[in-house]
Amino acid sequence: MKLGTEIVPQKSISIIGLVDDLVESAYSRGASDIHIDPTHDKVRIRFRIDGVLQDIQNFPKNIHSEVIARIKILSKLRTDEHHATQDGRFRHEFGDNQEFVDIRVSIAPTYHGENSVLRLLTDKKDTFDLSNLGFSDSDKTKIMQALKKPSGMILATGPTGSGKTTTLYTMIKMLNSKDISIITIEDPVEYAVSDIEQIQVNPRTGLTFATGLRSILRQDPNIIMVGEIRDSETAGIAINTALTGHLLLSTLHTNDAATTLPRLLDMGIEPYLVASTINICIGQRLVRKNCIQCKVEIEVTQTLRESLNSNSLTHRLKDGQKLFRGNGCTACGGTGYAGRLCINEILVADDEIREAILHKAPAIEIRKIAVKNGMTTMLEDGMRRVEAGETTIEEVLRVIHE
Repeated sequence: MKLGTEIVPQKSISIIGLVDDLVESAYSRGASDIHIDPTHDKVRIRFRIDGVLQDIQNFPKNIHSEVIARIKILSKLRTDEHHATQDGRFRHEFGDNQEFVDIRVSIAPTYHGENSVLRLLTDKKDTFDLSNLGFSDSDKTKIMQALKKPSGMILATGPTGSGKTTTLYTMIKMLNSKDISIITIEDPVEYAVSDIEQIQVNPRTGLTFATGLRSILRQDPNIIMVGEIRDSETAGIAINTALTGHLLLSTLHTNDAATTLPRLLDMGIEPYLVASTINICIGQRLVRKNCIQCKVEIEVTQTLRESLNSNSLTHRLKDGQKLFRGNGCTACGGTGYAGRLCINEILVADDEIREAILHKAPAIEIRKIAVKNGMTTMLEDGMRRVEAGETTIEEVLRVIHE
């Protein structure tokens, strides 16, 4: 049964086929997540496409429990538990072409029944390199110089869903060779990478980022990837790991690259340790790309410039300048956007930055030093992509929250 705009109650619905069609439809549309949300009289289905949730259709409420039960069976979860959260995973195979997608499942009880969110873990990391991730030539040079160092920390920062994991996997792929040992500890392991030891965090058995990182150090690695630095204990071990001759890659939830350094100090790390170990901090966001099927040329006007209400942008735009935006078509589902690209900023920990860290300088001061020394901010990088016709000003401002 293929997905339409609405599914009406039927005497006989194949629940197995319904769940299969949900996954295959989401995969074909390039969705990252499937949301199955019960309400008082129906079940709402939404796909997250290019980072934005879109309503797909509604299911009748009388099949809700069967759909959730089918997902639980696939994920090897308890079907008799309805009042606790559960997390699982399964693999969906497509016909006879040996194509598959791994799916991470989260189920939670709500007022109207259990909801489920399915994350599609499509293994597309091999198609990425620094160029098609969106890094400029100057930023690629900064990353390559940091990757050549035998020790220190490389941090990717940004909110959830900003592409940090993809950036780390891309760098790991570039570093991977037969003469070095790479070990990762992740929660969860999103993509299997050949010739790399990957460890899954499991708090129920006491395997956390901190305890796992301690164990990894006894495994004689050259390079370590920690999925996320979440607490002071993990931060302390990570810093000491980088200080003792290991190259460590990780992520941190901060708004921009400059905020990362004071954040580590807030987590109880001594300034001299932060200054000694940080190589680069990469701040990033994902913006939607203009749909190439329906993008049209627009002209910058005084009205547009005034509506932006942003001095950091208006000085770059001139009346009569040509930009692009998608009109909306069947190819992009009427959104005007198709696919995403990364906008970023890279803070290199040079001598001046290290001196500022030692003096516990605030993020705004560190940012000013980095810009003075050649850092292109995320906003400026976003405008570069706008002027190249790849995205819109509104989209850049949406993800940066300016």
